Amino acid sequence: MKRVILLGIFVSVFFTSNAWTGNTAIGGKYAGMGYSSVAFSDGWSAFNNQAGLAYLENPFAGVSYENRFLLSQLGYKSVALAYPIKNAGFGLSYSGFGYSSYNENRVGLSYGQKLGEQFSAGVQLNYLNTRIGDIYGSTGGLMASLGIQAKLNDNITFGAHVDNLNRLKLADYNNERVPTIIRLGIKYKLSETVITTTEVEKDVDAKYVIKGGIEYHPNEMLYLRAGISSSPMLGSFGIGIKVTDFHIDISSAFHQTLGAIPQLSLSYNFSKP
Repeated sequence: MKRVILLGIFVSVFFTSNAWTGNTAIGGKYAGMGYSSVAFSDGWSAFNNQAGLAYLENPFAGVSYENRFLLSQLGYKSVALAYPIKNAGFGLSYSGFGYSSYNENRVGLSYGQKLGEQFSAGVQLNYLNTRIGDIYGSTGGLMASLGIQAKLNDNITFGAHVDNLNRLKLADYNNERVPTIIRLGIKYKLSETVITTTEVEKDVDAKYVIKGGIEYHPNEMLYLRAGISSSPMLGSFGIGIKVTDFHIDISSAFHQTLGAIPQLSLSYNFSKP
């Protein structure tokens, strides 16, 4: 059993969008679109790109849970709160990964600001704590993130984000650091019912990851999604249901060898302040 758990931790850290930083796209919507999220604006921007908080119209609360490869030890839980102010928005986020013998916890405070009608920027300060068993203990520190978004026209939005700008160091041995992740992406609104997205992700110490997805919104209540990402190759799909201001987003990605990565998120948009 211990070997299974260790294998699960290994594949999660190295093959599923970085367990160390919690930088995998949070929210069932984005997991269903190939984990492509950097050009979107909503309450989940507190995780995915803080520049998106600048366009928030309503206070937001959301919870999400992802189960990597259907192993209980690889559960990934997230909570996001966001609040708009004039031409800006604040976000508070928490994510936790792992189990008693290995876990990571990250808390972040973020802010997004409009810099004109078509451009916004956002920053985030995070505290990351990592604990490995009872022998190695825990370590942690502060990380900074920066994001921008530009609305090129009514249909195209560009997003860019850098996570862990300061290259947080976890241990002196082997100069172990939390990965720094750079993401660039474009959201393209094909019509009133169809949105596509393409994104490139680069760990400064690893190879590129290409992501893409599509969302079809046939009626006021239903959303259908599909996506794909590389390194490793993952296919994903998802469904979203909107009931007034309450959203349910269910998705699953699939690795051909390791299996499914389901994610469920629930969110609510409150009345305008």
